Amino acid sequence: PKNGAVYSPTTEAAPGAGRGARSGLAAYFFLGRLPWYRRILKGLQLLLSLLAFICEEVVSECGLCGGLYFFEFVSCSAFLLSLLLLIVYCTAVYDRVDTGKVKSSDFYITLGTGCVFLLASIIFVSTHSGTSAEIAAIVFGFLGSSMFLLDFVVMLCEKLRESPLRKPENNARAEALTEPLNA
Repeated sequence: PKNGAVYSPTTEAAPGAGRGARSGLAAYFFLGRLPWYRRILKGLQLLLSLLAFICEEVVSECGLCGGLYFFEFVSCSAFLLSLLLLIVYCTAVYDRVDTGKVKSSDFYITLGTGCVFLLASIIFVSTHSGTSAEIAAIVFGFLGSSMFLLDFVVMLCEKLRESPLRKPENNARAEALTEPLNA
């Protein structure tokens, strides 16, 4: 038949080894680089900043628009930065860059985003008109900023937990320096 000739070159009788349960786009994502609690925090950062941005976009009129515009910029930036960090952690990009730089960037981006998102939410609270969309955006803004700041605290605790592991190495060197040379 005529249709059979059109479709036959693209049809595979037995898919190759690159096919299967983790084929296509799913084969490029790996969630195991972050502990489960950090994955949840990153997912909540992404979701809440997106919801804050969407709710803010629904606002049709504003009295003092400066707070709204600042919140719009910050919530959109928070969404895009959290998406970028998730893409880096969950794709092969992570393997191609220095992991120390990724973690350091995550640390400072998360802190900065959380602080600025919190500031934008506070400013928006003081300038909003009281519509339900504005209130929803503010709630999502405060929740989102708290997820960024909580993630920062978790990373800070992990850094502090790792730093004592390096101290015994330094103590061994210090002991070697205090021993007499002729001993």
